[in-house]
Amino acid sequence: MAIINGERTVNSLIWILLGLVFFISCASRAEERPFRDAALDAAQWITASAVETEHGRTWPGVPGDETSLNNTLYSGTPGVVLFFLEAYYATGDRGLLEQARAGADYLLATLSQEKTAGLYAGISGIGFALLETYKATTDTVYQQGTELCLRFLRENTERIGYGVQWSETTDIISGNAGTGLFLLSAGRELEEPTWIDLAAVAGLRLIELGQQPVEGGLKWAMDPRYPRLMPNFSHGTAGIAYFLATLYQATQEKKFLDAALSGATYLKAVAHTEDGACLILHHEPEGEDLFYLGWCHGPVGTSRLFYRLFQITGDREWMDWVERGAQAILNSGIPEKEHPGFWNNVGVCCGSAGVADHFLSLYQVTKKTAYLDFARALTTQILTEASRDSSGIRWIQAEHRSRPDFLQAQTGLMQGAAGIGLWLLRQDAHERGVSVRIFLPDTPFGESPHKPDLPGPQDGPDF
Repeated sequence: MAIINGERTVNSLIWILLGLVFFISCASRAEERPFRDAALDAAQWITASAVETEHGRTWPGVPGDETSLNNTLYSGTPGVVLFFLEAYYATGDRGLLEQARAGADYLLATLSQEKTAGLYAGISGIGFALLETYKATTDTVYQQGTELCLRFLRENTERIGYGVQWSETTDIISGNAGTGLFLLSAGRELEEPTWIDLAAVAGLRLIELGQQPVEGGLKWAMDPRYPRLMPNFSHGTAGIAYFLATLYQATQEKKFLDAALSGATYLKAVAHTEDGACLILHHEPEGEDLFYLGWCHGPVGTSRLFYRLFQITGDREWMDWVERGAQAILNSGIPEKEHPGFWNNVGVCCGSAGVADHFLSLYQVTKKTAYLDFARALTTQILTEASRDSSGIRWIQAEHRSRPDFLQAQTGLMQGAAGIGLWLLRQDAHERGVSVRIFLPDTPFGESPHKPDLPGPQDGPDF
């Protein structure tokens, strides 16, 4: 297996010990909240990068580069708005709420320019940020903005086959699965079943597009023109099956659960397993020996499908697959050791913040302290990697595995300070025994009414 050692390295254990020491030192001074404070320093840096335009205030993905201005949830203004909202919840500082409102106002002013539907790249991500702003402010202008986004989705569907689609892209990032997750979230929050019905029709089209591989089950291509097939969460089968499973929760229509289970059957068939661990290849063809660890193409994302199936069925087998993915990460030697699938990146999509967030969720589900220890160790590494000056803190890192020398500090959600700041706020909330308020549409963790009790021992995994 390409990136797994089979045993934890000594240096990885040192990271865990450092994390424990850091936590104990912080806990001994109850008045201090170092994770929140670091998040606020990141907010200070993002604030300093703001650009005032004819449409209002926005933030470039890369400060100083106005060509990086964008309205995607992945790297643009919507993610920054969500971060400022969560920072407001954590502090009560209305200045942070006003920052969020300013960004939301910019999104409203530029809404007519949006032409695509997707969640992390499209109007669905904008709609989610506006809905969260409405929940924080109760200002109906943001609810109306959310409804404009939903109306765009209703009016821009293409009827095809047995269902509808917004494009030929199927995935979580910019495709129909991610759009469907936003529709489910909005339908639930606004108590409007019309949007759940629209998501269901999109689900019918995705079932129709499922391919039957020789390994069994179903798999999906990101796009019919793309030459590679990526099975994990952000661009592949795991994300589409996750949407279909979530759609089953909302509709109780068995065909959606059957398709999700078929996707999981395929993933199990192609999984690389050894020593109680599991990783799934990055892509095929010619990527069968490349394994990522994070949200986009690794266990952090793909395990969301397995956990959703556990929530639905109560079958412990699915939780076992979640924990196999966690074991693969624990075996890998990160954060001290870098791999082809885990490089100089501490962000949410590909790096340490996303992995730490996942391990905290696993701790909250299982109460296994090894998961919490690992999340804290990763947080220690994240704070160590921060660049600090009078403008605040940020993280200079490589977004792309194939361009390790291209280093940038970004503001956004999935590769920048907003997403890392959201993680730090969640770590702070956990240490205080409270919950954060914002959960993205593609997470099965959080305040779920479907979470069953976990049987079995509550000690740590074997190293």
